[in-house]
Amino acid sequence: MNQVVFAARSRSGIGSTKAGRIRREGRIPAVIYGTSGQAMPLDLDALEFTNGIKGISESTIVKISIDGETKEAFVKDTQRDILNGKIMHVDFYEISQDTVVRARVPVYLQGNAVGVREGGVLEFPLHDIEVECLPRDLPESISVDVSELKVNQSIFLRDVKFGEGVRVLSNPDQVVVLVKFAKEEAAAPAPEAAAADAAAPAAAGAAVAPAAAAPDKKE
Repeated sequence: MNQVVFAARSRSGIGSTKAGRIRREGRIPAVIYGTSGQAMPLDLDALEFTNGIKGISESTIVKISIDGETKEAFVKDTQRDILNGKIMHVDFYEISQDTVVRARVPVYLQGNAVGVREGGVLEFPLHDIEVECLPRDLPESISVDVSELKVNQSIFLRDVKFGEGVRVLSNPDQVVVLVKFAKEEAAAPAPEAAAADAAAPAAAGAAVAPAAAAPDKKE
């Protein structure tokens, strides 16, 4: 996948009034947090950014060209309008190629499990994995082959292979994917059994009724 590049421009004004003006111009207010913690206000073309982030995960490194200067960063947060889904604000975290980063890498499954063809149900509880590495070693995603997975078998995180230089921070004993038997629906009772069960309470009630104490006769 080619590295995505966003063209941005620095901005001096902040606040809701300035942000509203930027949005009316078809742009998105943004902030990039530098490696030393400083924050730089930016704005981006709304259409370019909305189209460009499709398929981008938290572990995807993008380039941002800010007034001719290029920085590499993660897209850490996008705030959206709850009514129309439009992106209202973006937070970037700048990275350095010489500094170790932490990120959550998405997991994707590959193949069709044998156990599913045998009547089992595939469960996929772990959708991303936290790792630590240099930016050049950071995978955009992890592919797990489930083709040979049979019923009552699991793939644990410790079974997943990572590239050299990648340190896994998530618990290695977590189950990534498993196949288990489908729950069988309880069989409906036979008509004769259902009739017998329905008759039993009625018979019991008939036996109890005569045993009730008769009212005392007053003299």
